[in-house]
Amino acid sequence: MRAWLYALVLVTACKKQEAAAPPPDNDTAKPMPAAEVKRGQDACTSYVTRVCACTAEPAKQACGLAKALPEAIETALQVANNPETRKLDALQAQDLVRKTVKECIEQTAKLPSLGCE
Repeated sequence: MRAWLYALVLVTACKKQEAAAPPPDNDTAKPMPAAEVKRGQDACTSYVTRVCACTAEPAKQACGLAKALPEAIETALQVANNPETRKLDALQAQDLVRKTVKECIEQTAKLPSLGCE
């Protein structure tokens, strides 16, 4: 009787583990939401426009570097959205997009300290 009860407990436990198994990992990452991409592109374009329009010397130096930010976003989005890109690489490209947008926003907030409006 004990052996039968023990076997029943083991079978039940195994079935619960099978039910709790995570769904299979597919090979593609979900694309970034279009609204998030648009906001990020707008934030970086706005930063480039503002920093390059500023006549303060530190802003003139930052202008050249700032022009690469929208291009970095576009390149990362191309990698992330390519169906041949592995999931991990696509997720890392999406992370790069978000970090670049963060940089644009932070640099925009610093413009007044450079003497820009």
